[in-house]
Amino acid sequence: MRKFLNDEQREILLNSIRDIPDFPKPGIIFKDITTLLNNPKAYKLLMDHLEDRYKDMNLDYIAGLDARGFIFGAALADRLNIGFVPIRKKGKLPSTTICEKYELEYGFDELEIHLDAFHEKKDARVLIIDDLCATGGTAKAACKLVKDTKSTLVEVCFIMNLTFLEGDKKVTPFAPIYSVLDI
Repeated sequence: MRKFLNDEQREILLNSIRDIPDFPKPGIIFKDITTLLNNPKAYKLLMDHLEDRYKDMNLDYIAGLDARGFIFGAALADRLNIGFVPIRKKGKLPSTTICEKYELEYGFDELEIHLDAFHEKKDARVLIIDDLCATGGTAKAACKLVKDTKSTLVEVCFIMNLTFLEGDKKVTPFAPIYSVLDI
């Protein structure tokens, strides 16, 4: 059974994330997770929750998005005793990669994954994780990359989903979404 947070747990996590006004530019309220990471009670609560949610989903790998998805993904992969695969910005991976371009507010960027990232398991079952879903472009590109490796994308997990931006709608055609906190 997939588990969800109760109201008290949700409040602990929400209260551990600070808002930084006008970052990275005026009018933006940045959701800073560094205060969650340095709060042992909140971080343990989050990681226990994620472990409980995913322990029975028969995952083979967790793919974390550059860069904050690495923090949660690597820790969760260790807890579940499965592999971790980084999905990185273009030019950061040393071996043969596949690439997916995605649109930013002004221009484009690209994500890459190693071509053989999931080679040890045929039809690997993969969870993508990141800290935040805003406009959804990065997550959509990551979904395409996992699908291009002929793996099964089980779910995409976000610690926070900024629902008013509706980025999750770009991701749902590729896989179910679970967001720990809808904001």
